[in-house]
Amino acid sequence: MIRSMTAFGRAVRAGESDGKNITVEMKSVNNRYLDCTVKLPRIYSFLEDRVRQYVQAGGISRGKLDVYIGVDIVENVGTTIDIDKALAGSYIKALERLRDEFGLADDITVMKVAENRDIFTVKKPDDDAERDWLMIKPVLDEAMRAFLAVRETEGERLKADILTKLEKIETLAGRIKSLSEADAATYRQRFESRLTQLLADNAVELNPQLVLTECAIYADRVAIDEEIVRLGCHFQAFRSILDTDEPVGRKLDFLLQEINRETNTIGSKASNAEIASLVVETKSELEKIREQIQNIE
Repeated sequence: MIRSMTAFGRAVRAGESDGKNITVEMKSVNNRYLDCTVKLPRIYSFLEDRVRQYVQAGGISRGKLDVYIGVDIVENVGTTIDIDKALAGSYIKALERLRDEFGLADDITVMKVAENRDIFTVKKPDDDAERDWLMIKPVLDEAMRAFLAVRETEGERLKADILTKLEKIETLAGRIKSLSEADAATYRQRFESRLTQLLADNAVELNPQLVLTECAIYADRVAIDEEIVRLGCHFQAFRSILDTDEPVGRKLDFLLQEINRETNTIGSKASNAEIASLVVETKSELEKIREQIQNIE
């Protein structure tokens, strides 16, 4: 099952037993590699690497991923808040100096000073690191399940759209093959007719061997059998990759480049306006698939 790189997941737990409400949000957009940013309250920042490793182990391999974990303390359980008196004093003196030097209104209040969160220090017991992880982990798991479900749902939608476009490209390739074969088959007749008229105008006898040689050279120059066969193999491989459960974005991107290369070769050999038009249409569909692949993990 393929996955999209664009998704969002959220989970919330109201902690009645430990007095903490936990919110986990995960969102991602396209990125060539996995770029995971974890945001936690400062007192839980020591868990950032653990969260990052846990998320990666959960099967997320590509995308610009942001993980936000909020912990709201609704009841004080073993956590204390102190004041950095030195910093608070310096901050108040700075406000007073600002007031005096610029003649500002004196509105220095407790709430105004408290707006500077740096003057507060939150302290927790030193022995609860594992408990903090076990507190966050279930909520993180729930958010990840929601997040991955969105990725899979969007991935299935992308897969269906890509397969529809691939079927159209296969139909175009079949039409190109038929036109190329018909063009090569009628070339001898067209060439011989033009050459006969030209030689008759100059009283020169037609050399059948010359006609055969020219037709053989033309057929070799415009033959696209090898390209059509390789395209068929690429189409089959493309479908097989889409049915795998592993990340496939890079593989599909590489294979699409090969399909595009074969299409360009066919276009360079085309001597038929209708074939040239079909090649342009094929490349347009390939570009649409390429844009979709950029969204696949």
